[in-house]
Amino acid sequence: MPRIESLTGLRWWAAFFVFSHHMTNLAPLPIAPLLRYGTSGVTFFFVLSGFVLTWSAQPGTLARTFYRRRFARIWPAHALTLMAAVLVFYRIHPDPAMHWIKPLDLGVLLLALCLLQGWSYDPTILYAGNPVSWTLSVEAFFYFYAPYVQRATARLKATGGLVLCVVAIGLGCAYHLSRFHWRDTVPILPQPVIQSVAFLFGIGSAIALRSGLRPRIPFWATLILFASGICTLLYASRHAATFPLATTMGILQFEILTVLYGLMIVAVASRDLRDRPSLLRSKPLVTLGQWSFCFYLVHSPILYTILELHGKAAPGWSNLGWYTVVLTLSLITSWLLHQFVERPLERRLRAPRPVTHRRSRPSPPRWRSRRWRSASSGSRDR
Repeated sequence: MPRIESLTGLRWWAAFFVFSHHMTNLAPLPIAPLLRYGTSGVTFFFVLSGFVLTWSAQPGTLARTFYRRRFARIWPAHALTLMAAVLVFYRIHPDPAMHWIKPLDLGVLLLALCLLQGWSYDPTILYAGNPVSWTLSVEAFFYFYAPYVQRATARLKATGGLVLCVVAIGLGCAYHLSRFHWRDTVPILPQPVIQSVAFLFGIGSAIALRSGLRPRIPFWATLILFASGICTLLYASRHAATFPLATTMGILQFEILTVLYGLMIVAVASRDLRDRPSLLRSKPLVTLGQWSFCFYLVHSPILYTILELHGKAAPGWSNLGWYTVVLTLSLITSWLLHQFVERPLERRLRAPRPVTHRRSRPSPPRWRSRRWRSASSGSRDR
């Protein structure tokens, strides 16, 4: 399938949205309540992951080959930034005033290294190592079952892909509503299971587009719809007593954002497939999108290092200066990590292994006739 470069550019804006939320811990802006929805940027990544993996899937790819490629894609950069994060987020005797610094625990760090921390809701475990890497443990679960989902959905067409999207959202809504009404009966599912709604929605969207569906949804319309959705969710959370359906919208916030991000991805992909012009395909944005994974991993340690040294700034628009400083340092570090760690190690680990053949026994001479073989076998029997 053709490569959709605009999605790479869109990845950068999702990473920046997450960054803008985390910056409120160091230098809050007057619009901090709105920026807290930057956490939903990870939902975008989950939808995009399902879409891209399905779009780029090649028939006949072995599961072990898929796993090796995914390991090469995320683990080297994750392992390196984890070691750096230990210096920022862990102490033998942490200062109680710095709530983000935790006591050193090798067992918890081992869980983070193996990308298993996302299965716990204990903040000490969930945010172990590099705090943002809990999303990678969710992605690791997606990667585990992705080959089997691809086999099961290989024959689906556009209608089947859309049905998969509806079913995924329906299951997510049913779970969150039942969890709200029967809290003591419905168990709490771990994050990798809950977040699978976004991943499956991305898979269904990609199946529909692979089958020839080309919805003419303007990208600007999805941006307006997304901005309206974020503002409505914010208003509903602040005026729950007077806003109709405020409680329901709060319960189903994850599913609402999944649909909004999914529509945005479909609009961008459909526009690229129709060869329409796109600013997201520009070289600067594509380059930033290529760095976005490293940017996502490094910005938190840099931010909290400055927080420990400087302290939290008072809210105000003057904090845009801090945004510039942290953004610049994070971009430089992400470029170095991408250029000298992520890209070279991914290429080396993704390279196919050389095939070694066992030494086989020499085959019998081909000049022997069938009559001779039957006669000789008969003499041996006698």
